[in-house]
Amino acid sequence: MNVIKSASFIKSSVALSECPKSKLPEYAFIGRSNVGKSSLINCLTNRKKLAKVSVKPGKTQLINHFLIDKSWYLVDLPGYGWAKVSKTEKAKWKLMINEYLQKRENLYCVFLLIDCRHEPQGIDREFMRWLGENEIPFVIVFTKTDKLGQVNLQKRLDQYREVLSEEWDELPIQFETSSISGEGKDQIIDYVMQINRK
Repeated sequence: MNVIKSASFIKSSVALSECPKSKLPEYAFIGRSNVGKSSLINCLTNRKKLAKVSVKPGKTQLINHFLIDKSWYLVDLPGYGWAKVSKTEKAKWKLMINEYLQKRENLYCVFLLIDCRHEPQGIDREFMRWLGENEIPFVIVFTKTDKLGQVNLQKRLDQYREVLSEEWDELPIQFETSSISGEGKDQIIDYVMQINRK
C-alpha cells in the first residue's frame, strides 16, 4: 500500500505562467464549490491544514501547488459553480483554469470531484464534456459517501453512471471517497503511483 510521506505547499499562482517550472507529474483536483476538495486533499496527505477548509464556498481562488514525496505535484484548482463572486471574477478564474488545463504539459490527470448526495448536475457534465473535447485525461471522485447510507449511495451512483452512459462510450474511472472515514484514499494514491511508474 502506498502512503504519502511528505507534502508541502510550494506556491499559489494567478496564471499558468507563474506555476512552478517543473517537469514532475501533476494531478489537478477540481470540482464545484463546496464539494469537499480541501478536506479530501488533507485526508490524502494526512495533514489537517495543508489545504484551507472553508464552510464558505469559493475559498480556493488560485492555482495551488503542493509537492508530494518530492516526486509529484498535487494541484488544487478553484471550484466552479456557485461561489459568491462577481461575474468578472468568475470569468477570470475560468480563463486561468482553462489555460492551465489545456497548456500545462506535465499535467497527467484531472480528478473531478462530485458530491455523491446530489443528482447529476449539468455544470459537472458540461465540464466533463469540455475535458473530453480537449483530450484532457480525467477520473471522477465521488465525495462525502459517509453522508448517505449504503442503499441510497448505490442508487445515486447507479443513477450517475446511467446518465453518463448516455454520453460516454466508456465511463471514466471512478473513486468513492469520504474524508471522514478515509474511504477511497488508498485507491487514489495507488492510482497516482501506478501512472507515475509508467
